[in-house]
Amino acid sequence: MAGIGAVAVAAAVAGLWLWFAVAPSQRLELRVAEVGPDPAAQGVADTVDLQGTFETFDGQAGTTGDAWPRFRGAASDNMARSGVKLAAAWPSDGPPRLWSVALGDGYAGPAVRNGRVYVLDYDAAVQADALRCFSITDGREIWRRSYDVRVKRNHGMSRTVPAVTDEHVVSLGPKCHVLCVDAVTGDFRWGIDLVRDYGSEVPLWYASQCPLIDQGVAVLAPGGEDVLMMGVDCASGEVAWQIPNPDGWSMSHASIIPASVHGKRQYVYCAIGGVVGVSAEPADRGAVLWKTTDWDFAVVAPSAVVMPDGKLLVTAGYGAGSRMFQLEKTAAGWSAEVLHTWERKHFACEQQTPLLYNGNLMTVMPNDGGALNRQLVCMRPDGTHVWSSGKTTRFGLGPFMIVNDRLLVMRDDGTLTMAAAGGAAYRELASARVLHGREAWAPMAFVDGLLVCRDAEEMVCLDLRAGRD
Repeated sequence: MAGIGAVAVAAAVAGLWLWFAVAPSQRLELRVAEVGPDPAAQGVADTVDLQGTFETFDGQAGTTGDAWPRFRGAASDNMARSGVKLAAAWPSDGPPRLWSVALGDGYAGPAVRNGRVYVLDYDAAVQADALRCFSITDGREIWRRSYDVRVKRNHGMSRTVPAVTDEHVVSLGPKCHVLCVDAVTGDFRWGIDLVRDYGSEVPLWYASQCPLIDQGVAVLAPGGEDVLMMGVDCASGEVAWQIPNPDGWSMSHASIIPASVHGKRQYVYCAIGGVVGVSAEPADRGAVLWKTTDWDFAVVAPSAVVMPDGKLLVTAGYGAGSRMFQLEKTAAGWSAEVLHTWERKHFACEQQTPLLYNGNLMTVMPNDGGALNRQLVCMRPDGTHVWSSGKTTRFGLGPFMIVNDRLLVMRDDGTLTMAAAGGAAYRELASARVLHGREAWAPMAFVDGLLVCRDAEEMVCLDLRAGRD
């Protein structure tokens, strides 16, 4: 995540923390960039040849029955509903590791479809974003498409999850470069420089908005001078629809989430400036249904969580806490009214997006979460706490997801924990260190009993199936 216009970093020293006021009642604790200022990160973009270079390798696509085709999975809820029976416990060294590959410094998570694993990497040696395709079977690389772009280390480089269909893969790079290629061959289809073409501002720690493909259209939120959100036809590269940006909202670190609210399909996005719902239906796709400025913070990383009854949870770190809205549709139109506001010590999340499971919300509390800091917390939508993991069981900025009735949580140091997802109390089932680098923050992917996860330097495939331990 890179520089933002509201923040001017005059000096950067690794490990220091910068406090600055965004409003009289709010203070945000921001990690300082680990390198000097990068003018290109402030919107001064070089011309980039997005077709770039292409390489093929000896990897062959495997076979998968399920798919994890985008950020938070096929249903955008970070839950896998697998028919594969999982191991009830793990050996001391964790579930079997099927393969591993070295990656460039970053937190970009994988997408999996048709036996292929897709990752947007950054190759610092040649200064290039690299969309890489691997075999799910053995981790051998199949192909790689790279384009030159200068990215300085700022708590890693790449950090987005590609979106993939049977035909296309769409990625969004740290400097807001959008690339679309053929999902099988890697052939170039089209590319967009959101900074150059739409006036996007690269977010504070580089772009972490994960693209969405819906019905053959790539849905993106440039947050630029004139366009807040847009759809691009994957087959042609032509803009299918776009909505203006009259309020000057900018790109956040959050991603667009598709949801159905009161029978209406829509795209929900937490921008810097507010939250918006845009129609996803063919008859009026791209029409703004509702928007609110009652959620406006300088740093927003978690995406929105939309509930079946129209409740909408938004959260962020750095003191923001959380807010629950109620979305309603009447003859007069749509509305988004605030139901609850919770301060950071009650319910919040700094980097990941909370889970909705059996009507309850789950999160790992931020570092400034008071007595609950870094604990896993389960809460009812009315704000009542159900359980927490306890003061001796704390996590961090790493990802968490649900597979069937199991909760998987990754600590920063690469320790993976399996716990029961339901029940009246936290119940741990297994825990083992599965990654041995640092900052295991990337979203995970689960397909056919296999978990693909990474830290800042390595991606691994773990076998969670029963009978394989």
